[in-house]
Amino acid sequence: MRILHTSDWHLGRAFHRVNLLGAQAEFIGHLVTTVREHEVDAVVVSGDVYDRAVPPLAAIELFDTALHRLADLGVPTVMISGNHDSARRLGVGAGLIGRAGIHLRTEPSAAGTPVVLPDAHGDVAFYGLPYLEPALVKDEFGVDKAGHETVLGAAMDRVRADLATRAPGTRSVVLAHAFVTGGEASDSERDITVGGVAAVPAGVFDGVDYVALGHLHGCQAITERVRYSGSPLAYSFSEAGHRKSMWLIDLDADGSLTAERVDCPVPRPLARISGTLDALLADPELTRHEDAWIEATLTDPVRPADPMARLTERFPHTLSLVFAPERTPDDPQVSYARRLAGRSDQQIAQDFVAHVRGAGPDEHEAAVLREAFDAVRADDTVREVAR
Repeated sequence: MRILHTSDWHLGRAFHRVNLLGAQAEFIGHLVTTVREHEVDAVVVSGDVYDRAVPPLAAIELFDTALHRLADLGVPTVMISGNHDSARRLGVGAGLIGRAGIHLRTEPSAAGTPVVLPDAHGDVAFYGLPYLEPALVKDEFGVDKAGHETVLGAAMDRVRADLATRAPGTRSVVLAHAFVTGGEASDSERDITVGGVAAVPAGVFDGVDYVALGHLHGCQAITERVRYSGSPLAYSFSEAGHRKSMWLIDLDADGSLTAERVDCPVPRPLARISGTLDALLADPELTRHEDAWIEATLTDPVRPADPMARLTERFPHTLSLVFAPERTPDDPQVSYARRLAGRSDQQIAQDFVAHVRGAGPDEHEAAVLREAFDAVRADDTVREVAR
């Protein structure tokens, strides 16, 4: 069976004020062409179809177009909700849409109920594990500890239990939206840390033939059988070095597989450039970036006059301007934002405690802070979905 694995469309998302809907529509067209030209047997979409729980109308219309075009191909599609999606909204009409061969899996309770697709060698069972917010699904899975590994492990126990009841030789594919240990993150993924832990080990998925992951935006293989397709478009300048693509997976009769990357259209290349303003405007090596979307970091010791206007004369698609004069981290003029760069909410809170009290939080106090952050994040998720 030939499977096309994609994820993280984030329909409706902009890139530094640039509307990407046209580029996203081009990707949908590319997806349909790939399915047709490569004679794909099944498409899997591993979450974050939309960029937010209540997407703009134009994004919904594009999704509707995608569903119709995929259904017209007659190629089954299995799709799960991600942490950016409203599972309830995305799942509306799932039963009816399923009759057209588009199988939406947004309910955690259905983790052990696969979409079964046959080929010449037997059945392939596709199990959809939507994003599992631990605090919201721990009761569904009967676990005491609300952690990513715990709830995913319980969901995978249901998958393995169902798979054990099926005919010998039944192959299996799991769609999941999670941060798996060993994955390389970027700046555009929403933090899903719970209890100080965001990642789960790849071993939680043992026992299935292929795991089609979503959430991380870089295309990457955690193991031969556990892979991220990444997002089809870049959504932050941290993805400037990404090769945006989808995985074309050939799943053989014995469960062995081969994987090939299929590149996605690039609306405009990304580039990060750094230096003094005069150097950036004069450097001949930067000529190749003049048509790219630019993030420029200025290292001038004093902020120059009209930097954006001067930059856009040479680089008309400059979208982000960062002022970062070369200073040591302990220099009192280093900005507050730069001092906090790369630090989690938990670390910032613990540093604040240390600053006002003279000593950092003990183990119990650190646990209280973690629980508070987890509770706020879970409450924000519920409020967003309920809007």
